[in-house]
Amino acid sequence: MRGVWLREFGGPEVLRPGDVPEPSPRAGEVVIGVEAIGIPFIETQVRSGSAPVPLPELPVVPGNGVGGTVVALGPGGDPALLGTRVVASTGGSGGYAERVAVAEDALIPVPAELETAQAVALLADGRTAMALIRAAAPQAGERVLVQAAGGGVGGLLVQLAASAGAEVVALAGSRRKLDLATELGAAVAVNYREPDWADRVRKIADGGVHIVFDGVGGEIGRASFDLLAPRGRFVMFGAASGAPTDASVREVFERAVALVTGAQLFTSPADVRAMATAALAEAAAGRLRPIIGQTFPLERAADAHRAIESRDTVGKTLLIP
Repeated sequence: MRGVWLREFGGPEVLRPGDVPEPSPRAGEVVIGVEAIGIPFIETQVRSGSAPVPLPELPVVPGNGVGGTVVALGPGGDPALLGTRVVASTGGSGGYAERVAVAEDALIPVPAELETAQAVALLADGRTAMALIRAAAPQAGERVLVQAAGGGVGGLLVQLAASAGAEVVALAGSRRKLDLATELGAAVAVNYREPDWADRVRKIADGGVHIVFDGVGGEIGRASFDLLAPRGRFVMFGAASGAPTDASVREVFERAVALVTGAQLFTSPADVRAMATAALAEAAAGRLRPIIGQTFPLERAADAHRAIESRDTVGKTLLIP
């Protein structure tokens, strides 16, 4: 069957299409006929060898989030699963392929109101956004700064914070992304590529912002931390810039800031599944809009990674076998 190999770390060109082994499900596993594959930003870092997580042994078929239809069962599998639409995490690899074996307990049913691609767009980003909102607990009238507000997680955070009654200040790097953030509910959208962006936010948010959702880190993360009001909440969940936000323990204590890191978001694997399921339910009810900005054929995985790294993409990027 068709798939994509990563045989060496490097630029997008190291992702090469080719034949990959057919999955053979063991007891407790099923095979999904893949209809859509999600690409979180961290997969571009894994591919380059720069991810802040353990790197896989090579060669490997990358991909950790897929959606499609159950087409085969392992020994003793439940026949009722055949033909059902599901999304699932693969356990870290194997997703960039036409079919993949996953554990039965990783399956999350796709609500009838959603297309499979929409559900895939919410699998990783939706559970992350739901957990971030739970951790920060924005209240009506609070000011919330969302970095990368035109991206997959950022766009969901804008919606969820606005729905909670917060005043959302969205940061993004292009007119297209700023317009999207405003459409999704941001009260103010600011281009972080402009040198005076932090001063603009400071004038808008007199007294500081109450919550920062920091998925970028680096200089933008540091400037965002400086915009935080005393006793505010600084929620760190990524470092797309390549470096985490530099804020000392002394600063955190002196300003009585509540610091939340990505490692604190989920309490257990069951909690991860619950947050993903909740995101799908919110979307099925029409309260959360998954943004699929661009799709690529499976064999063009390299182009998809290249587009994500260019920062020109909006919302979620998917591969379609």
